[in-house]
Amino acid sequence: MGSYKHIETCIGEYIAQHYTRAVEVGIGRNATAAQFLHDAGVHVRCTDIRDREVPAGLIFRIDDIFSPEQGLYAGAEVIYAIRPAIEMIPPLLTLARAINSDLLVYHLGFETYADGGERIDCGVLLHRYFTSEPVKQR
Repeated sequence: MGSYKHIETCIGEYIAQHYTRAVEVGIGRNATAAQFLHDAGVHVRCTDIRDREVPAGLIFRIDDIFSPEQGLYAGAEVIYAIRPAIEMIPPLLTLARAINSDLLVYHLGFETYADGGERIDCGVLLHRYFTSEPVKQR
């Protein structure tokens, strides 16, 4: 399956091909996917519950997905999370529905939530748990 950079690059490539405005929830210490999107011309914002240093050019805000500031996510076509804790999925779904944004999740190992949503093979397995409208093509 490859390294984290391979995983995040596959995710970045998929998102860049389908969306123009994205938010990564729980960026942690690995900004590979967000940086890929930024470099591809996608307007990307990043959030985490803790203050994080991100590469120059990336927009970062502290936010708690269990009590999100919806304005940080407004206008996003897709919210995505890479290896989130499974308990983060319900509030991610709630947020995606509230702002009418697609929700993509790359799970750790073989985790899934509920029925696993729509499965997307983009070189790695993504789960689309909510779709705001038909998938957009750039």
